[in-house]
Amino acid sequence: MSILSNKGVTVVLGAQWGDEGKGKLSDILCAEADVCARCQGGNNAGHTIVVGDTKYDFHMLPSGLINPNCAALIGNGVVIHVPSFFTELEKIEAKGLNADGRLFVSDRAHLVFDFHQRIDGLKEAELGRGSIGTTGKGIGPTYSSKASRSGLRVHHLYNFEEFASKFRTMVANKIKRYGHFEYDVEAEIERYRELADRLKPYVVDGISYLDKAHKENKRVLVEGANALMLDIDFGTYPYVTSSNTGIGGVSTGLGIPPSKIDKIIGVVKAYTTRVGGGPFPTEQLNDIGEYLQDVGHEYGVTTGRKRRCGWLDLVVMKYSTMINGYTSLNLTKLDILDDIETIKIGINYVLDGKKLDSFPADLNVLDRIEVEYIEVPGWKQDISKCRKFEDLPVNAQKYVELIEKELGVPVEWIGVGVSRDAMIHKATQ
Repeated sequence: MSILSNKGVTVVLGAQWGDEGKGKLSDILCAEADVCARCQGGNNAGHTIVVGDTKYDFHMLPSGLINPNCAALIGNGVVIHVPSFFTELEKIEAKGLNADGRLFVSDRAHLVFDFHQRIDGLKEAELGRGSIGTTGKGIGPTYSSKASRSGLRVHHLYNFEEFASKFRTMVANKIKRYGHFEYDVEAEIERYRELADRLKPYVVDGISYLDKAHKENKRVLVEGANALMLDIDFGTYPYVTSSNTGIGGVSTGLGIPPSKIDKIIGVVKAYTTRVGGGPFPTEQLNDIGEYLQDVGHEYGVTTGRKRRCGWLDLVVMKYSTMINGYTSLNLTKLDILDDIETIKIGINYVLDGKKLDSFPADLNVLDRIEVEYIEVPGWKQDISKCRKFEDLPVNAQKYVELIEKELGVPVEWIGVGVSRDAMIHKATQ
């Protein structure tokens, strides 16, 4: 049975605040994919894939590169720090992957420069106690340059005199805004003269590339970065990333018409985590939160920061489902709940005694809400060896079925461990 759509594009998206474990599902699906594409974000993302004894950390590169028969495209909606692109490529090639002839970069993608990363830190310092908690990778400042129509894209590297002139102007304008900071502009220009030559074999017109793939009936997998609750429009603004992390970002970040998207798989952790500042209604600042951190090894792939942890939040998930229209879900890290006697699930937000209809936009409202929980019994046994839904303990099955019932979306995949094969594929019909 095919696990990818034969009719159109399959999309994998984070459904909560990121770090749900999208990489493992992408790895499984890429076994059938002809093309794996990234549509937004930059090297602020992080996907970990474990194959045998080897662990691969992907940040900017599509994780489909693990499949030697799968091509990988970094789309126009991604922002690219070229030195990091090559560093990451060298690291995965040192572990035995060969990306020759199957890794491509859209000529419309915007470039992240070292001064963007410098500005990222300056902006966080300006915010003080209200800082967002960014990764410091320069992603936000690059998207700001893009939105203000002053950014530089990959294709600018191949009219180098124009690139150099625009680059000098960009840096001068940033110094006017943030004050003087040490930065050798001319040395950086010369560095990019060399990087442009190295990058050129990878550069393509991403729109034409994917259109041709579709016409040739190739199977295309889109790998989202971050997650819906970090979306610049729909997330917990301003504690969000700087791109559209939901289904809309797939079309704008790759030039794929919505009519070509067939399957949308939302990846959701069996509990909830987030990194950095911002609201988190079901967060547990107690023994349960520490247990989830420790047992779930909740540390950021990109930053190494400890993730905040809490119970599964179905208010977040209903909101996420409304926006992204998931056709199925991947429930990850169910095994982390193995030793918990009683599990809580957040099902409603209550404000002044009244249930809210949806996830509120106003963070001041979020500060005042109370979470209504239901309690379900745990299963108190190791599920890491289960490979069929029927193998799971009854209470674990009921936990999955409750999520399906509340969201009206089938759970197609269930993660029960770290390894590549620790995934249950559940029939959705």
